[in-house]
Amino acid sequence: MSTESEHGQKNASTLSLREAAQLLSAEGLGVYEGETLLASAIQRGELHADVMRWATEQWDGRHLPGNINARQTRIERADFDVWRSRRAAS
Repeated sequence: MSTESEHGQKNASTLSLREAAQLLSAEGLGVYEGETLLASAIQRGELHADVMRWATEQWDGRHLPGNINARQTRIERADFDVWRSRRAAS
């Protein structure tokens, strides 16, 4: 899955939090459940991400821990894969 950078270039090495949550749906999670799981892992320091947060008055959709914006928060694919494998092992 590739994403577009802020300069409009495709970057296959990063995912939005929402795209990562969609990948977790293969494990039986709903997208919002996956977003919440990922946001919580980010908040606990278990998963590194370039976090974008919503201001309360900008909120769009369901809330995630830490007011994390699921569309604009970026996760390196390698970091996601490591986190996912650790999660599967536990």
